[in-house]
Amino acid sequence: SRKYSYDAVVVLQEVWRLSGQPSGKYLAAVMGETLDRLVRFQELGKVRPRANRPRFCAGPFWGRGVCGQKMRGRSGGWLVRASWKVLYPDGTRLVPMRYVVIMAGGSGTRLWPLSRQGTPKQLLELFDGVSLLRLAYERVAGLIPNDRILVCTSRTYIDQVAAQLPELDPANLLGEPVGRDSLGAVAWSAAVVMHRDPEAVVAMLSADHIISPVADFQASLTRAFEAAESRPQGLITMGVVPTEAHTGYGYLRRDQELTELPGVWRIAEFREKPDRELAEQYLASGCYWWNSGLFVWRAATLLGQLDQLHPEVAASVRQLAAEPELLDEIFPTLTKISIDYAVMQPVSQGATDAEVLAVPLTTSWADVGSFISLAEQFALDADGNRVQGRTISLNSQGCIIINTVADQHLVAGLGLRDTLLVHTPTATLAAPLTEVSAVRDLVEQVRLHHGDHFA
Repeated sequence: SRKYSYDAVVVLQEVWRLSGQPSGKYLAAVMGETLDRLVRFQELGKVRPRANRPRFCAGPFWGRGVCGQKMRGRSGGWLVRASWKVLYPDGTRLVPMRYVVIMAGGSGTRLWPLSRQGTPKQLLELFDGVSLLRLAYERVAGLIPNDRILVCTSRTYIDQVAAQLPELDPANLLGEPVGRDSLGAVAWSAAVVMHRDPEAVVAMLSADHIISPVADFQASLTRAFEAAESRPQGLITMGVVPTEAHTGYGYLRRDQELTELPGVWRIAEFREKPDRELAEQYLASGCYWWNSGLFVWRAATLLGQLDQLHPEVAASVRQLAAEPELLDEIFPTLTKISIDYAVMQPVSQGATDAEVLAVPLTTSWADVGSFISLAEQFALDADGNRVQGRTISLNSQGCIIINTVADQHLVAGLGLRDTLLVHTPTATLAAPLTEVSAVRDLVEQVRLHHGDHFA
């Protein structure tokens, strides 16, 4: 079913008929399963078709593809064949293929006991019966074909990921044997994509986010793809336009907007999570965006930056892409560091020949990394409590109350103020909201005294 409709051929014919002289030729680039775009060329000149007829042919321009399906049209009496890859006569691809990797490997210990070993937050169906992972997939489904969507997760979660995303080929599910922070996941995924497609442009997206509306997100993502395609040495991130002086996010300080790429900005520096006073200054200046942790780049560009900054990691992930049977041996040796510290910050400071650029994200965006950010997705009751599941409260204000055993258990709060109550079949947590940042430390104590089953 990878044959293109006759309508695509008609478009090719009509574009050719209307294009006039060679200096203004248009070529319809057929990519994936849709006619993605029309690409304009200036003064390319004529290229004579070979006697054996190339696989893609429209007027004097030709290219070759990998699918080889034939389509007959009337483009100057020439044979028109659709292709998965549209190339210049010298073999250089006209439009790089776009890929998405969904990063879904975190354990989510800050949401314990909701998120536990074996049931991480990105797989919990907390949002009208839908998980964060599923939401992340649905944000790009339709924009990118399923065969070019990958998920990088923990090997422990592979079966659950496959069950939640049956649309994806199991070969597109990458299971880390151990966690090596975001650099390991990003670098390995990029190497795998590059091994499949050396000219790929890939978006690294997170399964930890709530983003709406989806259409606006897709528009920003498309702009980021375009920036990476037109700036081969560009590392593109997405900066969330802040709506408040948030102290839980890192920030990007933007520099100048690119005149040749409106809506794309240079990034001058990355800033750590600020205190309240500094966050207020960032917001007032209008020069800062929240750091979303969403990236788009050419896979080859990222690997090239790793060659300069972390050559041992670059060599290791290239070997893993070529010899996946060595995963258990090589992956645990990768440097444990975040992609921001390893690549984005050094590049923004001029450490390599690349550039850090950003596209603004004006949607509603939340990084679900704590109970506070999770509860923001729940409705407020009359007393300012955020609740989910079968609960009841009296004379309680500003609380977060979550019950995941709704059919068998009732959670009640009486006279509580700014308190977190979480009940699951395995464990129950009660804490002042001022202490939720220490949940991760509590989990270590649970593991030490009661074992992994409860952690």
